[in-house]
Amino acid sequence: MYAESQNDITRLVVQCAQLLLAYGAESELVEEISQRLGKALGLASVELSISSNSLVLTSLVHGRCITTTRRIRAHGINMMVVCELQRICLLAEKGLYTANEVRRRLSKIEPRSYPAKAVVPMIGLSCASFCHLFGGDLMACVLTFFASAIGMSVRLFFAKRHYNLLVNFAITAFCINVIAQLGYLFPITDTPQIAMAASVLLLVPGFPLINAISDMVKGHMNVGISRWGNATLLTLASVIGITIAMQLGGIF
Repeated sequence: MYAESQNDITRLVVQCAQLLLAYGAESELVEEISQRLGKALGLASVELSISSNSLVLTSLVHGRCITTTRRIRAHGINMMVVCELQRICLLAEKGLYTANEVRRRLSKIEPRSYPAKAVVPMIGLSCASFCHLFGGDLMACVLTFFASAIGMSVRLFFAKRHYNLLVNFAITAFCINVIAQLGYLFPITDTPQIAMAASVLLLVPGFPLINAISDMVKGHMNVGISRWGNATLLTLASVIGITIAMQLGGIF
């Protein structure tokens, strides 16, 4: 393998790893896909060192090493991108994709998400379902639906304008709690406390917490602790928004 070929393949592999980390893949999966893709394209070995916001990748061919470093900028969780990168790796392993084809497919990857008009009512319905499971009455479920749906609209509004995620969560939690407090201000439900609790469940950072635990269990302590800290900050931001709303509403 010529040096130019090793350089090109190393860039492809590190781009794949960078995308995996940016869109929420766990560290073990990033290592596995990168090593498999590198070997499928002709590299002898691929070694990665992953930290909270960067990665270092080294490729080896005929005793010649190339090391490159990339910065990781989170783009939010998107499993479509992760699945597409896994598909590219599988096709490369089967010999169906050359390096040029992998490069072409990587350049065409664009994250897609569900439209807001579908996400907002489904979030409201899911939180209302939790309210029902927790023992809330019909009006509590209706109140939870509207509070969480409006809260999701607020969250998407600020996310589209690239506000800081902590600020986004705090404002969203505040708006949700203000609406959910209507159950206390007006005698429309006998279980207003359940409506308040269920309506903010959309802010629980479940995926980051799962990834954090998975990384720590599998030996990636630095990345796991970083993700755990990020999830904890998001939870704290939500608590701040809820507390301010409850103070203003006189719930305490």
